[in-house]
Amino acid sequence: MSTTIEKQVTHKIFIRLLPLLIFLYIVSYLDRVNIGFASLTMNADVGLSTAIYGWGAGLFFVGYCLFEVPSNLLMVKVGARRWIARILFTWGVIATCMAFVNGPKSFLFMRFLLGVAEAGFFPAVIVYLTFWFPQRYRARIISVFMLSIPISLAIGAPISTALLQLDGWMGLKGWQWLFIIEGIPGILLVGVVLKYLPDSPKQAAWLKDEERQWLAAELEDDVKAHPLTLDGQATAWKAYCEPSIIALCLIYFCATAANIGLSMFLPQIIKQQGFTGMDVGYVTAIPYVVGCIGMISIGFLSDRFNKRKFFLIAALLLIAGGLGIAGWLTGSNLAIVAMSVATIGIMGCKGPFWPLPALYLSGTSAAAGFALINSVGNLGGFFGPGIIGMIKEMTGTFESGLYVLSGLATFATCITLIFISDQGKAHRAKFC
Repeated sequence: MSTTIEKQVTHKIFIRLLPLLIFLYIVSYLDRVNIGFASLTMNADVGLSTAIYGWGAGLFFVGYCLFEVPSNLLMVKVGARRWIARILFTWGVIATCMAFVNGPKSFLFMRFLLGVAEAGFFPAVIVYLTFWFPQRYRARIISVFMLSIPISLAIGAPISTALLQLDGWMGLKGWQWLFIIEGIPGILLVGVVLKYLPDSPKQAAWLKDEERQWLAAELEDDVKAHPLTLDGQATAWKAYCEPSIIALCLIYFCATAANIGLSMFLPQIIKQQGFTGMDVGYVTAIPYVVGCIGMISIGFLSDRFNKRKFFLIAALLLIAGGLGIAGWLTGSNLAIVAMSVATIGIMGCKGPFWPLPALYLSGTSAAAGFALINSVGNLGGFFGPGIIGMIKEMTGTFESGLYVLSGLATFATCITLIFISDQGKAHRAKFC
């Protein structure tokens, strides 16, 4: 009976929630990174140097970081449905207005503002999923949800490149049409979220009473199974002082720097290798199609063997090795193969990584902790493209920048080895 109801409940929740959440994050992530494709023509049109573009692309994550924690804490008070709808509307409006940047200052300002608008969305969804799925399901569920990242890039690459071909239509540049057409869906999806996304299992009319009771009991068992977690009344400050949470922030910073540093410049790297027009979009999509394999397989294996740390380390080593070899082979088509290997790690590390904070935090402290990890980690999204752009301007190639990203992934591997445990028993510092 228990096995039957477990299958019924998890399948029902999966079908009802995951497709919508995945689609929302596809739209979100595409609006975040479509600047990489716009840069192929926009930089010359508005006078952006490679360095200014790199720091501006990453400035999104500064705004994101500053407003991430308060946004996620407000989500707990306001409710997931209304808060996610608010985030959708504001990011959709600002993403669309990116079409009207006319120089370095307006570009930098709008990228910062887009980060402020989107702050809180991803950790809100991660916390939201903990309301619905027991711990033993979370790595695979998070992996499925985060398929939206490689999907958005794999689909978005040729679409964004195609939209650039609208150059001159109705007096607008191709990159302007790219921002307008890809920004509007965020606004249109507000009504869908308000109608179909319940705040918690209590508000889900499609769950039976016995199904709610089973889910509540399972989630309670998860809390009891990890007595070292900070309880729901713990302050945000206690979450911030947990040594393992600080370690997770550093790990995510490095992984995000590698991820965003690569994705923001990948179209330019591909173009520099001699590809033109739509070929840039198709070739750019290859690493992210391959990345889907890593995301699904590593997430599934992490759940299957319940070894978050082992598979996180494996994914980080793929990032380090892939980017290092890509730097060594810069200018060769084999570099695309190496970047595809790195992307398996970049996408695959998310499944085993995101269940780890729940081993240390619960309740209100979990909302603060998830937001802290994501916001501090996302500062890597500022550092990664910024350092790539600066090094490219200094050396004329992307080789050294790829080596830096590889080094960050190696550092994250060391932090994981030393501070992270599958049992939630990381070494505790005395500074708190």
